[in-house]
Amino acid sequence: MNSSTPVITFHNIEKNFGSLKVLKGISGEINRGEVVAVIGSSGCGKSTLLRCFNRLEKIDSGHLTVNGINLSHPQFNQKQLRQLRTQVGMVFQQFNLFPHLTVLENLILAPCKVLGKTRKESTQQAGFYLEKVGLFDKASAYPQQLSGGQKQRVAIARSLCMNPQIMLFDEPTSALDPELVGEVLQVMQELATEGMTMVVVTHEMQFAREVAHRVIFMDKGIVAEQGPASEVISNPRSDRLRTFLSRLNGVVGRWGE
Repeated sequence: MNSSTPVITFHNIEKNFGSLKVLKGISGEINRGEVVAVIGSSGCGKSTLLRCFNRLEKIDSGHLTVNGINLSHPQFNQKQLRQLRTQVGMVFQQFNLFPHLTVLENLILAPCKVLGKTRKESTQQAGFYLEKVGLFDKASAYPQQLSGGQKQRVAIARSLCMNPQIMLFDEPTSALDPELVGEVLQVMQELATEGMTMVVVTHEMQFAREVAHRVIFMDKGIVAEQGPASEVISNPRSDRLRTFLSRLNGVVGRWGE
C-alpha cells in the first residue's frame, strides 16, 4: 500500500435529503491500495458517503475528489461522470444483475458498450474474472439459477471487468444467508491482498479487523472515530463505538469459521 497517495479526498462534505442532514461536514481521505472499512449503525450516513464517491449522490457542499476528478466542481459534466464510472466499481447489497441475461452476458455488457471492447476480448476477460471468483462453470446460467453468494460473486466479477482502480462495497453480505457470507468475503480478501483500493461498508467485524488497513466509525452523520482496524475494533475509545460493537457480538467471527 502506498499510504502517501490519496485517491479519494473529501473535505467538509455535507449531504441533505430535504430537511434531513445525513452527512454533516465530514472530512478524510482514502489512499491508493488501502482497504478502509466504514462501520456504524443503520442511518448513520455510511452508505450515503459511499454513494457520493461515485456520484450516485451529489454532495450539497464541501469538496470531493475521486481519482483526480473533482466531483464538487460546478462544471462537473457527463463526460467526467462516464470517466468516473469506468474507474470506480461498486457492488451493492442486492446484486443488481440483469435477470434476463446470462452470467456471461452480464459481465460483457458494460465493457462492450462503455469501453468499446470487442465481444471476443470482453468474453476472454469475463472468463478470467469468473475463474477468479470460482464461477467459470456458471457462465451460461441465469441469475435466478444462482445462490445469493454466487450472485454477489458474479456482481464483483462484473465490476472487475471494467478494470476499476477503486472498488466500493455497500454492505455486500447483508442480503446473504450466514453460510454464504464467507465465500463473498474470501473473494474480497483476495482483492485486498492484490492491492485493490477498497472502501467497504460492512457489519462484518472480523473481516474489518483482519483485512482492512483502517476503520472509519460513523455516527449520526459524522466521523466519530477512526484509526488502524485492529486498534479501533479491539480498543474502541468512545462509548458510542463500544456500544455499537457490543450489539454485534454473536455475529463477529462467523465468516472465518
